[in-house]
Amino acid sequence: MPNKPFKFKEFTILQDKCAMKVGTDGVLLGAWVQIPEEVSSVLDIGTGTGLIALQLAQRSAAEIIDALEIEADAFEQAVENFENSLWSDRLYCYHASIQEFQNEIDDKYDLIVSNPPYFRGSPEGIKTSRNMARHNDLLNFDELLQATEALLSQLGSCAFVIPFSEEKNFISTAAGQGLFPDHITRVRGHDLSPFKRSLLQLSRKASDPKIDVLTLEKKRHVYTNDYKALVRDFYLKL
Repeated sequence: MPNKPFKFKEFTILQDKCAMKVGTDGVLLGAWVQIPEEVSSVLDIGTGTGLIALQLAQRSAAEIIDALEIEADAFEQAVENFENSLWSDRLYCYHASIQEFQNEIDDKYDLIVSNPPYFRGSPEGIKTSRNMARHNDLLNFDELLQATEALLSQLGSCAFVIPFSEEKNFISTAAGQGLFPDHITRVRGHDLSPFKRSLLQLSRKASDPKIDVLTLEKKRHVYTNDYKALVRDFYLKL
């Protein structure tokens, strides 16, 4: 079942070649991030299937939506998904790490997004595609934020989805790069469950961030109005 195409309202994600399948984290970030009014260029770091880049193509009129993917099969899958979409003329995927890309390009982006690998260290001896996508051996938060700062336009914005347990450390690391939170949304499964994820949007301007909470379900498979409103433009059944 996980290898079957995932159909959204305006695009379809093929995921049979990709270690990391369509998941809630990516959909949330692609639906939640605030897009600058006059955005012309977007960068998705570690695009996987291309999900978030496709969401931003649906939501914006950005002329350039670039995506990076280091894993070969995922890169091929993202290219396929981009080519099959309504926005193939605006979407481009690079088979490169962010470190390589940063050193080879002079462009700046108005919006940078990433659903980064966040587990610390992959299991020794198990270098599978899934572990590459989930663990931060090849891209830790320091490297991600340094590259983001270097590639972000002066008035640009960047957004990430990370474990809630990493929120404080991530914000501190970002501040060291001159990036500060504008909006923080803490995500939990239901009213009585602990926070699992943090959605963070940052810019170069230090301010008191808006902080709010998103609860996904009232009970199993009964979704909250806030969650349904957020993802309604994407999921077929909402």
